[in-house]
Amino acid sequence: MKLRKDLILREIGNHYVVVDPGQEMVDMSTVFTLNTTSAFLWKELEGKEVTVELITDLLCAHYEVSRETAGKDAEAIFTAFCKNGLMAN
Repeated sequence: MKLRKDLILREIGNHYVVVDPGQEMVDMSTVFTLNTTSAFLWKELEGKEVTVELITDLLCAHYEVSRETAGKDAEAIFTAFCKNGLMAN
């Protein structure tokens, strides 16, 4: 799976949001707020085949975290991206 190509990450002040620029009017129910870590991952994952393993690798490379903790976090992030419709086949 990959991140949806039609979604764009925007930085607004100290906040990150993912929006669908194709909407004529902004539907706030389809705007997703990301924390700094998720925004970092979004940037790193754009255009790539997203797997829990890749997210785990990115977390371990960028943060001082054990592989076990990174794996659990990666699973949660992957699931959240899928559940909220941010991924496409």
